[in-house]
Amino acid sequence: MAGARGRAAAVLGLTAAGVLAMAWVEGSLSPAYPVKSALKIAVFLGCAGLYALFSGDTAPFQVLRRPGRLKCPALLAAGVFALLLGGYLLLSPWLDLSAIPENLAAKEGITQETFPLAAAYITLGNSLLEEFFFRGFAFLTLYRLGYGKLAYGCSALAFALYHVSITSAWGAPGLIALMAAGLAAAGLLFNWLDRDGSLFPSWLVHMGANLGTNAVGFLLFL
Repeated sequence: MAGARGRAAAVLGLTAAGVLAMAWVEGSLSPAYPVKSALKIAVFLGCAGLYALFSGDTAPFQVLRRPGRLKCPALLAAGVFALLLGGYLLLSPWLDLSAIPENLAAKEGITQETFPLAAAYITLGNSLLEEFFFRGFAFLTLYRLGYGKLAYGCSALAFALYHVSITSAWGAPGLIALMAAGLAAAGLLFNWLDRDGSLFPSWLVHMGANLGTNAVGFLLFL
């Protein structure tokens, strides 16, 4: 794989392939959550693995070797958790999210009984997998190759579009568009947190966000 331009093109292509593959899994296969999680692990690790195999660049698999600066991310994680849970409690009289538990049961096979286990995986494992793919692979590889602006934009956009396929059945198109914009902004923030080459800062904030979302999920299942 010759030169920085060829490697950058490979990263872009494999990132797009990973997002499209999971959109197909989400929209066409619609498997139960454990199966979908296994496919997601295979797709995301496989895309990064193909890049490492053909380029000889194994740096994406070394992003957990550096702890990074965690004080600011820890505060952000706590703030995001409080914002999500507090926002829901404050706005719940005007929000109708009652369809989400039924959607999770029908589409993901997640019920009130299985939700705690799924929530634990989403908070810890799924957040790490997504941060590895969108930040450790897509963002940091492009960033190291000297394509800073492309790295920020591509990773944030891919992160948002990936989640659109997950949330598309959760509400009106306007709400989904708002969520996608918010996710793109979150992706830009996560990229900035990881600019020194460590995955831990964005993973910590991502865990805080997932923990807040799952706390709302617990309340919805009550």
